[in-house]
Amino acid sequence: MKIADNFSRLGTENAFVILAKAKKLESEGREIINLGIGQPDFLTPKHIVEAGKKALDDGHHGYTPANGTQELRDGVSRHIKKMYGAEIDSARVFIAPGGKPSMYFAIMMFGQPGTEIIYPEPGFPIYESVINYTGAKAIPMYLSEKKNFSFNADEVLSLINDKTRLLIINNPQNPTGGLIDKNEIDKLVQGLKKYPEVAILSDEIYSRQIYDGKKMPSFFYYPELYDRLIVMDGWSKTYAMTGWRLGWSVWPESLIDKVTRMAINSYSCVSAANQVAALAALEGPHGFLDDMMEKFDKRRELIVNGLNSLPGIKCNNPGGAFYTFPNVSETGMSGDTFAEKCLYDAGVALVPGTSFGKSCTNFVRFSFANSYENIEKALEKIKKIL
Repeated sequence: MKIADNFSRLGTENAFVILAKAKKLESEGREIINLGIGQPDFLTPKHIVEAGKKALDDGHHGYTPANGTQELRDGVSRHIKKMYGAEIDSARVFIAPGGKPSMYFAIMMFGQPGTEIIYPEPGFPIYESVINYTGAKAIPMYLSEKKNFSFNADEVLSLINDKTRLLIINNPQNPTGGLIDKNEIDKLVQGLKKYPEVAILSDEIYSRQIYDGKKMPSFFYYPELYDRLIVMDGWSKTYAMTGWRLGWSVWPESLIDKVTRMAINSYSCVSAANQVAALAALEGPHGFLDDMMEKFDKRRELIVNGLNSLPGIKCNNPGGAFYTFPNVSETGMSGDTFAEKCLYDAGVALVPGTSFGKSCTNFVRFSFANSYENIEKALEKIKKIL
């Protein structure tokens, strides 16, 4: 068989590769603490589960509109109004099976040979993977450890030229937990006025995982960008619903029909019952979120202090999400070697930094979406092998 040449340019997400290795070791009788996968270790709140079960009992078994049910799109519109004060017509809301389809569709829409797309590095690996797949040139926006993995707006703007079609922003950030300050985003938005043809994809999937009393600096605060802005968010991280596969995004009026057509050509629509549960998540009680974030905050303190106490490791304090991205170069090991040693010698699964960009050889990603007790145990195990 002869497959298309561009398939060779499609990458992967190594967190799932690490997960498979960890599961194999567990099947062989090894105890493995998984600090690799970015998945909240909480159950989906009961009222959401019950809404999904009731939806099945009530007969929500069929197709829905490809862009999502009207009820759920209206609910997302109300949610945005409540969170950010932004008036978003539900006709611009797009419901997808997770966040990745919106990301994939946006990059496919703007990427082609001869064009350029700017993406963050370190960054979620699917950005670069899909950019390369389209034949566009992937232009990394380097996020500095010295700046706590934020960016400098002037440096980002300097990457834009007449070939640039799309700028991808992720805030709070995977894999670093970095939180870009609103003042820096203000500068970026001001500078983007000079480049009206450049579209913006703002990946805000960790919008509710923010620490130290700070507010989410969402791109919804910039209506002057709405005619070229795609904002992506969803249910996976906020509501511990990773396996439900539910995401939402907001698109410019000129693009919503196009992204809906892409959905029709791929997966048709999102599960009907899951969309009922998604609406219950948005409009139900949110006390569980405060409890979840309180636990994450305690784990953040534990893992940052614990890592910084280990020889040869330097760890920034993340402002959002549930990741740390420590520099391990002073251990004498690369991030790849360190992660391999942790998995096989200490029984702790991590993701090497090179999974998030070629420049990240000195780093590894820890997810603290695991119990306080397991994180304590993991730190002790790593201390022993160092």
